[in-house]
Amino acid sequence: MKMLVKMLVLIGVLAGIGTVGYKPAMTYWEERHRMKWETAAIVRGDVTRYVNSTGSVRPVQSVLVGSVVSGPIEELNVDFNDEVKKGDVLATIDPRLFKADVARDEATLATRKAELERIEAELIQANNSYDRGQKLYTKSVGFLSDSEMDALVFEVKSLEAQLKVAHAMIQQAEASLENSRANLNYCEITAPVDGMIIDRKIDPGQTLAASFQTPELFIVAPDLRDQVHVFASVDEADIGLVQKAQAESRPVTFTVDAHPDELFTGEIEQIRVSSVANQNVVTYPVVIVTSNPDLKLLPGMTASISFEVDSISDVPKLPNAALRFFPEEIEWVRESDRHLIDGSTWKAKRDRDDQEQQLPAAEKAKKRRVRNKRHVWVVDGKLLRAVEIETGLSESGFTELKSGALSVGDSLVTGQEVKK
Repeated sequence: MKMLVKMLVLIGVLAGIGTVGYKPAMTYWEERHRMKWETAAIVRGDVTRYVNSTGSVRPVQSVLVGSVVSGPIEELNVDFNDEVKKGDVLATIDPRLFKADVARDEATLATRKAELERIEAELIQANNSYDRGQKLYTKSVGFLSDSEMDALVFEVKSLEAQLKVAHAMIQQAEASLENSRANLNYCEITAPVDGMIIDRKIDPGQTLAASFQTPELFIVAPDLRDQVHVFASVDEADIGLVQKAQAESRPVTFTVDAHPDELFTGEIEQIRVSSVANQNVVTYPVVIVTSNPDLKLLPGMTASISFEVDSISDVPKLPNAALRFFPEEIEWVRESDRHLIDGSTWKAKRDRDDQEQQLPAAEKAKKRRVRNKRHVWVVDGKLLRAVEIETGLSESGFTELKSGALSVGDSLVTGQEVKK
């Protein structure tokens, strides 16, 4: 009997303990297994929009230095990266053949001048003979026949013609001599501008053949330490924003792999209208100018470019992760917001998008200007509640909050918390 009483008392105690601890236990169990969410707060700050692109570093100007004459390279005075001044001798072509041409043409010119002197002397003699014959012809009738007089006249005319030919031959010889001297001068390859040798395409002893086209010997980049160009390819969808940035003189920033921790700045110098189409993708070349005092930017480097196209200061901004979040299960959402994820809203939106394709251009543009209506999600008790907002300017991590029933400090759901 006593054992039975003890058992009943024990059972009663356990039942009491169970009754008292049931509610806290259930609360703990529900809290332990309740869905938890990652959140991020709305903050106040600046928003800057960028258009990103890639490009390559190029000299502002590349001067190709070639050769007009042919022959073997006798001297090579410069190498890669050498800085030269205008007029410096970069290389010398063997001048022996061209010196011989100059000597030949000088001798030819001397011969032509001597021939001119001979003809001039003969012309003087012929004029004297004509004068004496004319006096005899008029003084004594019949002393000289008409044929003899004609011979004197035509001898003078012939020598006058030869004199003109001699002058022309001298001009021809002088032109040939000038040509030979120019070719001799061309044996010295000189720098046309101040700059740096960024490419050398010849070696000592190499023979140049300039018969059909001018061979390229060097590439000189002037003012490489002052400025360089960065050529970017901008997608046609973004070129309007870049044009606006150029009109507002907004800065351009870029990095290169050679100096990954250094940020370079520049400005848009030119937006070229010559488009480039590659696999149905249309891009436009944009030329950026930047200083290069330390010569860190070398021709050919690949640049990762960011064009600042718009900015706004001191506005509420929400994390972009909140805009990308979308509940996966309908039971996580309040019943009044379930239509946003059950497919009906998205189907209606898709139908509107299909109808928009048939609209006139003016109405289509108007609709696209008001496309910034979005929904974000906040925790409301055990469920999620959707909040309709209007977004503005967007950057890599945040987007401007233009309107909506939210304020700075409110937390937005950005994802489901991973259970450990």
